[in-house]
Formats: sequence, structure tokens, C-alpha cells
Amino acid sequence: MEKESEKKKPRILCLHGFRGSAEILKKLVLRWPESVVDKLDLVFLDAPFPAQGKSALEGFFDPPYFEWFQSNKDFTEFYNFEECVEYIEDFMSKHGPFDGILGFSQGAVLGAAIPGMQRERVALTKVPEIKFVIIISGAKLGGPTYGVPQLAANAFSSPVNCPSLHFLGETDFQKKDGEILLESFVDPQVIHHSKGHTIPRLDDSSLEIMLGFIEKIQKL
Repeated sequence: MEKESEKKKPRILCLHGFRGSAEILKKLVLRWPESVVDKLDLVFLDAPFPAQGKSALEGFFDPPYFEWFQSNKDFTEFYNFEECVEYIEDFMSKHGPFDGILGFSQGAVLGAAIPGMQRERVALTKVPEIKFVIIISGAKLGGPTYGVPQLAANAFSSPVNCPSLHFLGETDFQKKDGEILLESFVDPQVIHHSKGHTIPRLDDSSLEIMLGFIEKIQKL
């Protein structure tokens, strides 16, 4: 039997939310129990573009704030999406290989589309395919709220095979989008929490699901 400490830790690229930062996401994720974070090799990346407006996190977390890509008001047109994906690919090739992606909010929208973009060979082709995703307050590109950037046009054209863990918040304004995203994954596991659009602490039942998911990804 391998000892826990000898198991290879899954290396995970963590993508923060809109006008957030690597530092902020790190603070929130590291509130999770040691029994979770000690089993993972978490790498937090700042998005490529400085926030182009006020951040909802001002007053709660210190700047600077960043964003992954931009869009018009009704999310039908996207700007800098390709540049953003190239930036992630570049970081992954220099600091990888990465086993999985964890994303929150805008980072989760992006992260959820990555396996499909890799499968379609339209993006992130210079790095190994991602083996799993952890989606916190995510949404589907091409779902009810978001249009689709050209690059991600076929990301969900067939079900995404890799294991996925989705956090759905009871009072999250994006909850419906998160539920619709589940339908695009073959075997989604779900953590339901009572909070809103945030990275929740893990209660006992969430912790059990999380640890089960980690066990699954350690075997990949």
C-alpha cells in the first residue's frame, strides 16, 4: 500500500474569478481543511489583463485585480479570449505538466471549456490534456447567459468525459447556469452549499465528496 504522503499530488492550475487575483483565490481555497489542500499541488495564476473597471472585491480584498477576457454587456461578443487561452497554454507549458484545472466564476467558465477545446484540437494543443476539472460557480459558454467565443464553439458539442466536481451555491445568481453546465459532463459530482457566488468552506458532507473526488483523481 502506498502511504498517503507518497501518492503523487495532482498538480492543479487554479483560475480566479472576474476582477479577482491569484492571491485572493489562494486565500479562499486555503481555508479548506488540510486533509484536502495537503493532497493537492495547487498553482494559482493571475489573469493576463488588469481589471478594466471596478472590482466587486474592493473593500474585501486588496488589489491588484485581473480579468481573463472581456465581453459586451450581454455576453454575446468576447474580446481577448484567444489571447487569454494562449497565455494559459504558455504558463502550462513552462510550469506543467498540470493534471487538472480548478476555476472560480470567470475562471470556472474558462476551465469548464478547456477539456472540450483540447479535444477539438483548437487550443492548448502544446500541453497534455487536462484529466479533471473542479468548477466553482461556473457556467457554460453557449448556455443561457453566455454566448460562445469562436475558439470554444464546439467545446461542448459532445459530452466532456473527464471527471468533474461542481460547486453549486443555493443563493448564487449563477446557480441555474451551473446546473445546466452539469449536463455537458459525463460523470459530474456535485457539492451543494448554502452560500452564494463564492468559494465556500467545506462542511462534513462537502468534505466527504471532495475527499472522494481526490481519491478518484489520484488514480488517473
